Parts: sequence; C-alpha cells; structure tokens
Amino acid sequence: MPQTPTHQIRAAHTATTVTVYQAYAPHLGTPAARDGRFPPAWKRERMTWIKPSFLWMMYRCGWATKADQETVLAIEITREGFDRALAQACLSHYVPGVHADRAAWQEALAAAPARVQWDPERDPHLNPLPYRSLQLGLSGPASRAYADEWTVSIRDVTPLAREIHGLVRAGRDADATALLPAETPYPAGPLPHLGA
Repeated sequence: MPQTPTHQIRAAHTATTVTVYQAYAPHLGTPAARDGRFPPAWKRERMTWIKPSFLWMMYRCGWATKADQETVLAIEITREGFDRALAQACLSHYVPGVHADRAAWQEALAAAPARVQWDPERDPHLNPLPYRSLQLGLSGPASRAYADEWTVSIRDVTPLAREIHGLVRAGRDADATALLPAETPYPAGPLPHLGA
C-alpha cells in the first residue's frame, strides 16, 4: 500500500467543486445551511479557515460539541476559487528552504489574501496521523469571494458528525469509517510555495 505523502490535499471533489468544512454557532450555521449562502451576520472582513478534511474538522470542533462550533457545515465551493486561493496563498509560518529568509516570508504573508497551515491529519478517534491535512485561511478579498462567489452549496452535516461519533464511541470503527466522506487526493499540482 503506497504511503500517504506528508503534505497532500485530500478532499471530496468533483470536476468543478471541492467540499470544505467549517463549524459555527447555530445562529450562523443554521441560516447558512437553510439558505445555501452565508448570512449578512457572517463577517466577510475577518479571516476564515476552511478545512477539506472532515476528521480534522471533527478534531477542531470536538464532534460539534465545542461552544460556537455546534453546527458543522459542508460547503461546496468552486475549484476555480479554491485553486486561486492556493495559488495566492502563503504558508502561515516561516519554513527555511521554502522562503528565502524570514523577511521575505513576512512580506509574502502580509500581501497574501490566503494562508496555508499543515496540521496532523486525524483518525476516527481523533488521534494524530503521520501525515498532514490542509487548512486554508482566507482574508479580505478571498474571504468575500468565498462567501459570495465561490460557494455553490452549504449543507448541515451535524447529524452525520453525531452519528459517526456515536459509532466510534460504541467501538464500531468499521461502521464509522464507512460513513466518512470519501476524500481523495486533490489534483492541485505542485505547490512548492506551500511546502507541498
């Protein structure tokens, strides 16, 4: 069985869209899922982090139990928008060899509308795995485009999260895994500026 690369984008995707996850308080998540778009109360000027990994989202929101993260959304966005954000992104931290020096990284970070963070992927018990999962932070124009241009659909997947969590807690790992969204390598091409 081939080894998973340390830095690889894995996501549920189609020929034209990619699915990412976010978790919100019900007052934001419920209308977003109902209307298929982010409500006016969703702050388009602040940085928002999107996650292609369902299990990393579960780790972050504690299976939809953490305060203000009780509603888990699956947001289907255009691959065109996702690819544009990746192309314009900068790593969220300095990495020698990727950046000429720390000053060059800081300059790139200040100018970038998107930033990338690679965090350990998780298993159904939320234990870290030896390879990493992408988080993509969007700010300014990228955040606004995500909310108002790239979003194709928004679904509330909180019931799915609770069902999978219940199976994991019952020791039914195979049944839990069978319900996970199918995430396959995303054809983003080489991303040397993002350490991948």
